[in-house]
Amino acid sequence: MSRPYPVTLPVILALAMALGPLSVDAYLPAFPRMAEALGVEISEIARSLSIYVFGLAVGQLVGGPLSDAIGRARVMYLGLLIFMVACLGVSSSESVSALLGWRALQAFGGGCVAVLVPALVRDRVHGADAAKLFSMIGLIMVVAPGVAPSIGSAILAVGSWHTIFQFLAVYAVCLAPLTYFFVLRQGPRNGGGAAPSESLWQRYKAVLAITPALPFLYLQAFAFSVMMLFITHASFIYQEHFGHTESVFALMFGANIVMMLIANLTNRVLLNRFSSRHILCGFLVLQFVGCVWLAIMTATEAPVWLFLPAMMLTVGAQGGVVPNNQACFMEYFDRHGGTAASLLGAAQFGIAGALSALSTLLPETLPSVIAAMFACSLVCMVIVMAVVRPFRDPA
Repeated sequence: MSRPYPVTLPVILALAMALGPLSVDAYLPAFPRMAEALGVEISEIARSLSIYVFGLAVGQLVGGPLSDAIGRARVMYLGLLIFMVACLGVSSSESVSALLGWRALQAFGGGCVAVLVPALVRDRVHGADAAKLFSMIGLIMVVAPGVAPSIGSAILAVGSWHTIFQFLAVYAVCLAPLTYFFVLRQGPRNGGGAAPSESLWQRYKAVLAITPALPFLYLQAFAFSVMMLFITHASFIYQEHFGHTESVFALMFGANIVMMLIANLTNRVLLNRFSSRHILCGFLVLQFVGCVWLAIMTATEAPVWLFLPAMMLTVGAQGGVVPNNQACFMEYFDRHGGTAASLLGAAQFGIAGALSALSTLLPETLPSVIAAMFACSLVCMVIVMAVVRPFRDPA
């Protein structure tokens, strides 16, 4: 039975989860300045996104099982400390190699924090209630990637790209007392439900043994990869290919977040009538339709005002995909909640990070980017049609 939770819970969990989008999106408008300051091409700076996503995967692989063993609170504070120190390291970087190294450490700390959010939700609620809580968290934190480029642009107007990472360090410091007073102090000390004597391998083996849950790992990874590919190349698409300024880029990037918000609000209404599984499949279809539309616009060299709504549909579908997929996956795990969350996050960020990194080796052209996004969405469609729909909901 689901436990009642305070209204502050989704707000604080959303702020914790927003650490990732802020770290990814806030410095996007600074790519040209960073490239100039460090004497490299923009593609080298874009690689720091892939490094960050990879680091998130590693952080989640470690942080999830660790939180099952020693408790959510300790892992939360450790992750925030690592993240803060790494932010200061990034802000003082004078070479691209130093930047990439500190970004990897920053991502590890961020991964330890991010993996706790689905675990903390699973500790408290189940079923449709879990999907609604995930959706509420998504509704609140969807603002983060929307305003992050604008925050970055505002900081650049009064400071430098270094100041962006100093801001992120302060954000992490502020999260520590908020999570203590409004989340961790009010919840179970260790909601993982796993035996303390279990090894890391035993925890992961127990999660992987639940085969009906595994398709949702791949859906999370490839659906997120569609958005990650866009984020990696967003600066190129709108600032170089279509030739818009930093401020216009921030507005166009934010338009995708508006669609995510609409999708999230729609999802909350649909959850009153349909199961998370059916809604998930519907939003994945919408994402695929958006990718087809993007492919047509790219092939016909359509202007940006026709390209933009196609991208908005493609990226905006994430507002309905993520909360339902998380709820479907986590519903299988009464035990090993932290380990299950870490595997879900690691699959998401590991696969997306790898594909994002590989995409930087492709020719820096719009058709290459859109083709990669289309391929990832097509994988989701194959999984939905061949695997997910025939499975029955867990008892």
